[in-house]
Amino acid sequence: MTTSPDVTRAPTTAPTPAAPPTKPPRRAVRTASWYAGALLISSVMILPILWMLTVALKGPSAVFEVPPKLLPHEFHFKNFIDGPKVIHFPRLLLNSLVITGLSVIGGVMTSMMAGYALARLRFPGRKVWFYVFVGSMLLPPVIGIIPLFQLFKDIGWYDTWLPLIVPAFLGGNPLFIFLARQYFLSIPHSIDEAAKVDGAGHVRIFFSVMLPITKPAWITMSILAFQMSWNDYLNPLIYLYSSQKWPLSVGMASFVTQFAGQTPDWNLYMATNLLYMLPPLIVFFVAQRYFIQGLSALGTVNQR
Repeated sequence: MTTSPDVTRAPTTAPTPAAPPTKPPRRAVRTASWYAGALLISSVMILPILWMLTVALKGPSAVFEVPPKLLPHEFHFKNFIDGPKVIHFPRLLLNSLVITGLSVIGGVMTSMMAGYALARLRFPGRKVWFYVFVGSMLLPPVIGIIPLFQLFKDIGWYDTWLPLIVPAFLGGNPLFIFLARQYFLSIPHSIDEAAKVDGAGHVRIFFSVMLPITKPAWITMSILAFQMSWNDYLNPLIYLYSSQKWPLSVGMASFVTQFAGQTPDWNLYMATNLLYMLPPLIVFFVAQRYFIQGLSALGTVNQR
């Protein structure tokens, strides 16, 4: 009997399907789109600053070159020394620092106190006072220029820094009071009760407990108050007559007006203007983390 040879069959393997064309992940596309949009939006704000820096580094004749060139042939760093001399920059800088510093301290502290009272204390008419503060935000500041000027002139404050500083110590910014109240509302009342059990009064609670907790809020208000006071041009122009008492905001305007009838040195003006912009930028970049926390906390407030 013959045996058939043992035939080994090769295992049959199923054909592997062709891999589908790879597509970039959605997250990568979304991230690239966000970065492209952010770059486009930021370029709208960065390009003017770059142009200011370019003009500040040019010579007087190179400013009006046609076509304009982004990079100058020669860098005139001396403009940052000669420009500030035109308006006596160090003296005006000191004036601005004093006015702005005191305005920030007074405005933020009194607003935090008012916000604490409206949010944590129980007294008759609390909501009415809050609505008055909020309603005053709708009034344009220009309506109070004439009566305030007459008041400060009658009490002898004309041509002094007092009209620029004292109103801040009287809670003169309803926006800050609103911001402080909203932030205090987000803090549990159990913290107040625990402090009262330990024998703390409202003054002790405010300074020792609430101020450390609300650090993002008052830093946010400090940044906003610094920017508003530093860039304030109308009020110093109204109340200050002597040029020795001017802040930098008025001094920068006089940089151009004193050249009436002739073209000012724009390269010197741009160099001085860049120096004028530095303090607010430094303050913002140093405290920007708390600034974002302070604004984002408003969305998590539990109304009571």
